[in-house]
Amino acid sequence: MPAMHRRAAGVLVAATSFLAGCTTYQRFDSVAHLREQFATQVGSATAAQLVVPFELDDQVRTALPAHRQSTPDRRLTQVMDLIFEKLRITYQLAPTRTAVEAFNTRRGNCLSFVNLFVGLARNNDLNPFYVEVTDYQKWSHQAGMVVSQGHIVAGLYLGGELQTYDFLPYRPKAYRNFHPIDDVQASAHYYNNLGAEALLDGDVQEARRLIEIASSIAPTFPKALNNLGVIRARTGDTAGAEEAYRRALAAEPDNSIVMTNMARLLQQAGRGDEAMRMLTSIEASNTSNPYFFVYQADMALARGDQKKALDYMSKALGLDSDSADVHVGLVKVYLALGDTEKARHHLSRALSLDATNEEARRYATMLGR
Repeated sequence: MPAMHRRAAGVLVAATSFLAGCTTYQRFDSVAHLREQFATQVGSATAAQLVVPFELDDQVRTALPAHRQSTPDRRLTQVMDLIFEKLRITYQLAPTRTAVEAFNTRRGNCLSFVNLFVGLARNNDLNPFYVEVTDYQKWSHQAGMVVSQGHIVAGLYLGGELQTYDFLPYRPKAYRNFHPIDDVQASAHYYNNLGAEALLDGDVQEARRLIEIASSIAPTFPKALNNLGVIRARTGDTAGAEEAYRRALAAEPDNSIVMTNMARLLQQAGRGDEAMRMLTSIEASNTSNPYFFVYQADMALARGDQKKALDYMSKALGLDSDSADVHVGLVKVYLALGDTEKARHHLSRALSLDATNEEARRYATMLGR
């Protein structure tokens, strides 16, 4: 069974509410409310075309027991039993799915699970919301730029304490920093995830469409703005990429992923002094972004400083030993140092993690000769 993580936190943040009458109440329509918020940001015509990730159809709604239990704990048990016992949802990294898609396929990643959980729980008279885990982030490397995605869990207050429900296998659940977010931000995460998946699959046009939706409905969402910058840089729009990165940094000035991408952009544009100031600022902040150190190692190799490059790559490896790009970085360093045996070791590790990694395959061809 997939892991579910619960942790207590402090301040109550509610995502849905109830409109009370004298003797009856009407469940708050969070789907309609979100569509109104979409319309405010992008206009009614575009909003009508957008997906509400947690929206249910009749088939999903009727999958819950007709008799709702009287207490929140018991209604929560009904939801969890449906997801994990009846549906037996299993983990699948991509694609990110809506609640209905996760229900129909019985598969999904972390955000897919939360979409289904939120939709079902609200339909069962509970008050769940989306929570971003800010000390666990997901990064991917794409043509020298870092593509960013967040990690989302479901939140629910029971007995005055925040309980979180997770669907992330094979990872320790030592989260510390939780940030409840509203449905608009959660929807931006959904579209950003889809856009990042399209970008990593090489479909730049679809990635641009999806990430532009994310950055339109949540104009200060740093992850979407970062990925928008990556796409613009990939298509040669240097000024547009810089504009997107600066908007992201205005919202989150110490975002090391955005700063790393911005530094690379500045370096490629011949603005080396600005790039170095930004890199110095990132390093001083003790970044947990492994790709910052991969980039620093590349620059050190270009200067002929193999020892410093190895130091940077050791830091990157300590932060993420399961990244093919980190192991490819070590291949470069060890080849520069003349240690072919260690280069082959890290090349083997890179290919075992990602057999499609283009750089790893190029080095395999080179070393094969």
